[in-house]
Amino acid sequence: MSALVCALAPLVLAGVLGPAGAGKLFGRGTARQAPRTALARLLRDGGRAALVLRALGAVELLLAAALLAPPATPLPGAAAALLGAGFLGYLGYARAAAPGSSCGCTARQDAPFTWRAFARAAAVLAGGVATALAQQPWWTAAARRPAAALCLVLAAAAVLTALSADPDRRWRMPLRRLRLRIAGHPLAATGNRLAAAGHPLAATGTLAAVPVAATVELLERSRAWQSASRVVRSALLDHWDDGGWRILQFAGVHGGGTAARPVLVLFAVDAAASLDTVREPAVRVSVIDADSGAPVMATV
Repeated sequence: MSALVCALAPLVLAGVLGPAGAGKLFGRGTARQAPRTALARLLRDGGRAALVLRALGAVELLLAAALLAPPATPLPGAAAALLGAGFLGYLGYARAAAPGSSCGCTARQDAPFTWRAFARAAAVLAGGVATALAQQPWWTAAARRPAAALCLVLAAAAVLTALSADPDRRWRMPLRRLRLRIAGHPLAATGNRLAAAGHPLAATGTLAAVPVAATVELLERSRAWQSASRVVRSALLDHWDDGGWRILQFAGVHGGGTAARPVLVLFAVDAAASLDTVREPAVRVSVIDADSGAPVMATV
């Protein structure tokens, strides 16, 4: 089985490096995200950080192609192992120097990096070592034991998907939203106030009259945002309406140094309010741990 794992490692590793490289090289979010990464702090320039990220994306794409193409040699695996080691070193620097920054691993997300970034880098390192030690090409191993190969690849894909940079957007955020609604989060508990006051939109449930961008603009001019913005480290990640309130979700970092940890920052704003109707909206703020969902700061 270990021989099969080593033989299939190039296939799995290419599936990791290829999409990540394409996102960095061709993604429109690379230039936007680069100034928020620890790389920008290291290079002292967001523009140079964007160029380095795109160059790294090109390297990852070429390496993914080399891992898949014949002839099978240890060189692509050794290069991938060195790349994984470099990722780990960079993440260690970022964790110490700029814990609230984005790692820039995929150029698709602004949220601060967590332990998953280290796990992905370690997976690249381990996959590179396994590839370098493989004794047969992946296509030969897959042809000899197709069922076992398929199971291993699917299992590896499931693990890597769980470690990807996007689970918050794909499934963790929806699950958290459902849990907050079922558990009766303090922000959701305030949603009945508009209905109790006879708010017309709360009565009809028609909360889409005000664009989300207008709600965000109103929030960013409020005193509640000014008091909590020191924790926020991302643009708007998610939003939903609940009981006359619009819940806006951001990623952030609470604490500093080794005590820094990723959090979610939730703002509840009157869903019918805008700059045309009110200058200082009623806003509720809550900060919860990004992994456990436990409150980090008292709701204000």
